[in-house]
Amino acid sequence: MQDHPEPSEIISAVARFLKTTVAAETKGATSFNARVAANALEMMARELDLAPAAEARELTSLRDILKTDGDLAALNAELSRRLADGTVDLNTPGVADHLWDVTLTKLAVDQPKYWGYQAALADRAAKQEP
Repeated sequence: MQDHPEPSEIISAVARFLKTTVAAETKGATSFNARVAANALEMMARELDLAPAAEARELTSLRDILKTDGDLAALNAELSRRLADGTVDLNTPGVADHLWDVTLTKLAVDQPKYWGYQAALADRAAKQEP
């Protein structure tokens, strides 16, 4: 294992190079594809940075809601099954918050500048203020 830079830092540096150098100094499809590649790399860097903590929170939340143990995939499948059969719904304690948290985390990785994501974060922060 290396000390520094972190994998996400290397990925981010390559993404910056693609955006600021390759895309800026090329035209047409090459410029477009460089920006697409840079965006994909930036998304992967965010995934590397955010996923471990997000998955741990998600697993804890699922265990609390479902009152059972298992890995993340199994517990997500169980939550889906219970939602489908009506055993749990948005009124079940923790379910609505869990679904919002998972959705917002996915947006933090995929589209952190999306206005709807930013609005949802601001709304949640306002609701949590005393």
